Amino acid sequence: MSKENFTQTTAYLKQAVPLMIKYQIPTTPTNYALWYTYVAQTNPQLTDAVNKTIEDSGVCTPLSSELLYQQHVAAQTERNVDTMKQSLEAMVTEINNSMQDTLSGTGEFQAMLDKSFSRLMKIDDEGLSIEETMSLVRELVQGSRNISLSTRQFHSQLSEAEKEIAELKSKLEQSREEAFHDSLTGLLNRRAFDQEIHHQLSVQAPFALIILDIDRFKNINDGFGHVFGDQVLKAIARRVKDSCKSGERAFRIGGEEIAILLTGRNLLIARQFAESLRRAIEKISVMDRKSGQHLNTITASFGVTEYVANDNYENIMRRADEQLYRAKELGRNRVMPMSL
Repeated sequence: MSKENFTQTTAYLKQAVPLMIKYQIPTTPTNYALWYTYVAQTNPQLTDAVNKTIEDSGVCTPLSSELLYQQHVAAQTERNVDTMKQSLEAMVTEINNSMQDTLSGTGEFQAMLDKSFSRLMKIDDEGLSIEETMSLVRELVQGSRNISLSTRQFHSQLSEAEKEIAELKSKLEQSREEAFHDSLTGLLNRRAFDQEIHHQLSVQAPFALIILDIDRFKNINDGFGHVFGDQVLKAIARRVKDSCKSGERAFRIGGEEIAILLTGRNLLIARQFAESLRRAIEKISVMDRKSGQHLNTITASFGVTEYVANDNYENIMRRADEQLYRAKELGRNRVMPMSL
């Protein structure tokens, strides 16, 4: 590295580190890469995305940093899943080649056996000498050893392959567990929610929490089937994502429960947001592909709360759940608290 490059790199780090401290971003290699790229201004899309995140919510949380990294930085490098896929393909090719070699060896040994037995059957007629007979036996023994060695090698490769597959499976499962998105709805998942809300509580910054629950979702599943129920979930998730335009973040935290975090917002603003979303969900119509019937009575109930001084995870979740329960108790399809 030239002296000029070293100086420039140092200057970028001196800009990146204070920003990470300001937004309380953990000093991980991933976050260093993200914020270094941001201050270096080498990725305009990343710069715009970070600026919008900060503009919308006033902060850039660890979860936001991780998602920005995945979208704008990690996409430029080789993915772990691709590496695993290539490893599996190479392994399958090697095993297939070994199997073909073993099968080929087996075929050759079978041909030799047929030829040898044919010759043995002629012993009485032709009177083979002891030397000729021993030569035939040695050929059979050597052929047997060769096929045995080939088979053992193949079994050894299969055993090694099983170990490698188990390791790859473990890594894939770990990668899946570490993912932040729900595979069905595309919303962020419970793991992401817990991480984000614990961060908000740790910095004691103001935020509001909304929890919505789809009304009578069990009846939908029972009446139309789980495939249709998934369609309803995805339709509501799309409506929720469309509503999150100003830094709000939505998570699927349970079967039919969705949480929305509004960083820097108070209870009044969160309640207005929830009421607007409630009306938007009322307009959803989902068609049952089997019967052609449309379901036009989809609604959701909402519980809303906000951060208070020295709050903890259990308390804020309990308050939101209590408000959600009251909304259900009062007839569903409503936002609680009803008024402030």
